[in-house]
Amino acid sequence: MWRGAISFGMVAIPVRMYLATEAQSTVSLRMLCPHCQLPIKQQRHCPTDDHVVPFNEVIRGYEVSKGTYVVLDDSDLDKLPLKTTKTIDIMEFVDATEVPLPLYLKSAYYLEPEEVGVKPYFLLKQALQDTGKVAVAKVALRDREHLCLIQVEGKAIMCNTLNWPEEIRSADELNLPEKSVKISDKEVQMANSLIENLSDTFQPQRYTDDYRAAFMQIVEQKLAGQEIVAPTAAAEPKVMDLMAALKASVEAAKQGKKKPGAEPAGAAAPASRRVKVAAKTTTAKPARRKTA
Repeated sequence: MWRGAISFGMVAIPVRMYLATEAQSTVSLRMLCPHCQLPIKQQRHCPTDDHVVPFNEVIRGYEVSKGTYVVLDDSDLDKLPLKTTKTIDIMEFVDATEVPLPLYLKSAYYLEPEEVGVKPYFLLKQALQDTGKVAVAKVALRDREHLCLIQVEGKAIMCNTLNWPEEIRSADELNLPEKSVKISDKEVQMANSLIENLSDTFQPQRYTDDYRAAFMQIVEQKLAGQEIVAPTAAAEPKVMDLMAALKASVEAAKQGKKKPGAEPAGAAAPASRRVKVAAKTTTAKPARRKTA
């Protein structure tokens, strides 16, 4: 999807970029006519005389003032006076542990060396592994410049695009009254014990996306003319003391580990085993916030 070079110092490594992920379980719904139940056509109309403009004739433009546009095409965008349109420009190297990935990480791409860039590619890979560093860089993709992270993943070098600092919202607006919460040593010990009992190695092949299978089940029932019945709602969980809830969870986790046919990690617990915890120290519940 992109071709250019990794650049740092006086070194340039010609590479090609490929998407590292692809959506497999996305369900695509078509827009249909309510009368004949066939797909409707999306048409683009000119606002001046209302004629239909074919998609292959549509041009793009940037609005510089009200009703005034500068027409731009792909060849114009290829001539942007920006180094990062053809170069992954490494600005510095940092320790891998310094980057707060949960906040910054966006998309993942594989980088593959061109024939003339094979040796410097693997030299950079070896150097990143030996030093435990990752590279902070910039690259222009899809009509915008991205902050990105260059790091080793398995046999390849990866490019992960990152959020810009100004795109990350502060957690200061959240209601987090940590200072008013009192947690005993026994509660901490019990919570740690629960985590220990539920710990395992990360094996992503064990986790499945069940949405598509559930969706197809509904489709098949509709095709067969069957009535769609919603699953039974889980019973309202009982309220119990925090320590009692932790103890019950630890015991359930221990029993689950002993049984070979125990439910996989991440599965929802049955209603009979779930409990709603009532904390000893309560605070006023904040108003529900809208999410973007």
